[in-house]
Amino acid sequence: MFNKTSDQTAAPGGVPAARPSNTKSVFASDLKITGEISSIGDIEMMGDIDGNITARSLSVGAEGRMNGTITAESVDVRGTVDGQISASTFTLRAAAHVAADVTYKTLVIESGAQIEGRFARHKG
Repeated sequence: MFNKTSDQTAAPGGVPAARPSNTKSVFASDLKITGEISSIGDIEMMGDIDGNITARSLSVGAEGRMNGTITAESVDVRGTVDGQISASTFTLRAAAHVAADVTYKTLVIESGAQIEGRFARHKG
């Protein structure tokens, strides 16, 4: 969907430069995305996403809505998520509405969070 005509991260000689892993992408509340999102850093999502997200960490803000598959080391939800979630650490805040099949290592559920689905702990 989006294409770059030239690689602006290339070092001299055309070799891609290393990307920092401590980057953070923020999706504002007026943003609607359909498709695949991938990041080696962190994502803060306050918009509306239909698709799949892979990132180091994902934070779904109170106004955020996600429908799809999430794969991340850490997932923190204040908004609405429908789909599948795979995370080492999964945190549901009090305002969260989640209908998902979830695999996790560490799970935190605040009082008031609304959840529906299957939860399975990672083995190992």
